[in-house]
Amino acid sequence: MAVENPCISCGACCAYFRVSFYWSEAVSGGGSVPDELTMQVSPHLSCMQGTAQKPSRCTALLGDVGSAVRCTIYENRSSTCRNFNTHDAAGNVNCDCSKARAYHGLPPLEPLLPSRKSA
Repeated sequence: MAVENPCISCGACCAYFRVSFYWSEAVSGGGSVPDELTMQVSPHLSCMQGTAQKPSRCTALLGDVGSAVRCTIYENRSSTCRNFNTHDAAGNVNCDCSKARAYHGLPPLEPLLPSRKSA
């Protein structure tokens, strides 16, 4: 039995952190992130619109944080988003995930039990 992805009802990281990535991940650089949803941060970095300031909220996030959310560019999201995990390989909670959840008044996730680890 697979564990439901907690991100589907969270989205806190998308509404807390600046989502920066190497500029070539955007369509204009040969990548897949839509140019119109990004902004340049430095000569080498871009970020998702809406995440360069506080309060932060990625322009690609749809829904209510802590309730039901989805990424409108999920298949084309940046490596920063692809590499952000709620838990590490041992099943321990990512402290950055907990920090974002706390900012939005959400409790931290529980560590994954060995039998509940997803593949």
